[in-house]
Amino acid sequence: MSEIITVGLDLAKNVFQVHGADSKGNAVLRKKLRRAQVIEFFAKLPPSLVAMEACGGAHFWGRELSKLGHDIRLIPPAYVKPFVKRQKNDAADAEAICEAAQRPNMRFVPVKSEETQGASSVFRVRELLIRQRTQAINALRGHLTEYGWVVPQGATNARRLVALVADEDSGLPATAQASLRVLTVTLSQLDEQIEALDAEIGRRARESAVARRLMTIPGIGPLIATAIATLAPPPDMFRKGRDFAAWLGLTPRQHSTGGKQRLGATTKMGERSLRRLLIIGANSVIIKRHCHTSARPGTWLARMLERKPPMLVRVALANKMARIVWALMKSGEVYRAPAMAT
Repeated sequence: MSEIITVGLDLAKNVFQVHGADSKGNAVLRKKLRRAQVIEFFAKLPPSLVAMEACGGAHFWGRELSKLGHDIRLIPPAYVKPFVKRQKNDAADAEAICEAAQRPNMRFVPVKSEETQGASSVFRVRELLIRQRTQAINALRGHLTEYGWVVPQGATNARRLVALVADEDSGLPATAQASLRVLTVTLSQLDEQIEALDAEIGRRARESAVARRLMTIPGIGPLIATAIATLAPPPDMFRKGRDFAAWLGLTPRQHSTGGKQRLGATTKMGERSLRRLLIIGANSVIIKRHCHTSARPGTWLARMLERKPPMLVRVALANKMARIVWALMKSGEVYRAPAMAT
């Protein structure tokens, strides 16, 4: 046990696999642990570097094992996969995690605190409720179409759907009205719950100094600013703004060889919720470009809109917003609009 320097821990629901290596990388321990045995085993182990794949339960185990004096490293699963040898099993996964943790240029994920994970739950729950609301709206539209009522798509037309179900003269059968009212009641409850979460997000935005600074950027409101302040890693993890944009998946995918540079679609890596919110914020700037000085004729955005497809411009603007976000979080300043070129 005293020779163990690095430990690879393959997480699971009930059966965990441990792989220990010495300073030369030689395997000195291979062991299976039940869930109740993990804390007891690592409490007896001398302080070591414990590596795990970054997953849902990794942050909990990272906090627990760090209390025992171990150095915790969380590795993205995509960076562990190249180290897995021929067969895929728990022992091979634990060995690959241990080997990946010993690479000098390996990238790691910071362990989240309970407060950070709790703060991020409001965005996850809000996304779930919005998906459920969309499902209820689509179900109402589909059922009403069967009786000759066609309503355009979008949450803004949900009131027309509810009014048709409540109208006794709409021509809907009594049996259909009874079941469709279940959907309308569900829809109203979802709207109330989403409004309550939006109010909570607005309160957090007012109390957070980082969120208030980010809201000075055009296209970023309380929701996006609070989400970035909560879900984004510390800015010190990235050397520059482009690295932060690449982590969000807003940079083109490269498939270059032989000195020829080939760029494809966006990589879509990192936090997909933040990427989607930034693209939505960029879309709001483009829709209301007559209100923003950064979109006036002669600016970078105006020239892009003249010669590039609309969706490409939205992603490009989201990339630029991500770089500005990183700069503000790094420097602690507020956004200052660039001076108009003469």
